[in-house]
Amino acid sequence: MVENAVSEERGVSVVVPVFNSAPGIPALLERLEGVLRGLAEPFEVILVDDGSQDDSWDTIVRSADGRPWLRGFQLMRNYGQHNALLCGIRAAAYATCVTLDDDLQNPPEEIPKLLARLAEGYDLVYGTPVAVRHARRHRLASAMLRFALAMALGAKTARIVSPLRAFRTRLRRAFADVRTPSVVVDILFTWATARIGSVSVRHDRRAQGRTTYTFRRRFVQALDLITGFSTLPLKIASVVGFLFTLFGLGVLGYVLVIHLLYGGVPGFPFLASTIAIFSGAQLFALGVVGEYLARMYQRIMDRPPYAVGETTEGRVATTP
Repeated sequence: MVENAVSEERGVSVVVPVFNSAPGIPALLERLEGVLRGLAEPFEVILVDDGSQDDSWDTIVRSADGRPWLRGFQLMRNYGQHNALLCGIRAAAYATCVTLDDDLQNPPEEIPKLLARLAEGYDLVYGTPVAVRHARRHRLASAMLRFALAMALGAKTARIVSPLRAFRTRLRRAFADVRTPSVVVDILFTWATARIGSVSVRHDRRAQGRTTYTFRRRFVQALDLITGFSTLPLKIASVVGFLFTLFGLGVLGYVLVIHLLYGGVPGFPFLASTIAIFSGAQLFALGVVGEYLARMYQRIMDRPPYAVGETTEGRVATTP
């Protein structure tokens, strides 16, 4: 895979994954343009349509007319937010890259804060919300996802992670050859740098529509994070196996003592419950190993993280 060359020492590339957000694209572009023109640097905005079911792509194409700084990529199907981000990051042409969501909960007006923090010597800066505007039903899923991030990234980094990021585009060299359908860009960044900072930013309420991050999707993402980028489940399975080995030795001692004292052995209910406990522990360990084997199988298949169908330049792009 050949990534786009960084053509300028200065400049800002803004990458926004888009999914079913046609009504909000004009406002997003208007606010981004106002902020980026104030930076007095060359800039571009890259919108990656992640298989939207509405007319998001048509809106992007129309918006690109008369905006030479706007570039659009349409993925051939829905691959996921982080896969779309990876596509945009690989296409970025400037030395600094910024990512944010398409729902304007991450205000574009906060971008200068991140760039100022980045100039202090960091390679990656997160815009950490002062107060997150999520519905109550999504808070449990978000907490679960944070826990998974803490397992994969470390608790300190997980606390500051957010979709609003500013980083040096050269970081993508560390994951230039990544080809897997399970992509988490925050994990990929840790392969390239430890100079990670944060700055407090505003987090607005969603202007329109509903989030597509349901509890199920967050649960699956959390599972992918834990089993795809952490060995914690294997360690837990090992500890469970060790504890049940000790439990088994204790049961053996109990049976021997009962036999020596009373000349008999425990009855069927006792033996059946003991066998059930050990069987459950074995199935748990097998399930954990199976999750890791499934992810190894997916990576061996060498499936690309995304495939681009069209661009606003009017040509069909190849897969990465």
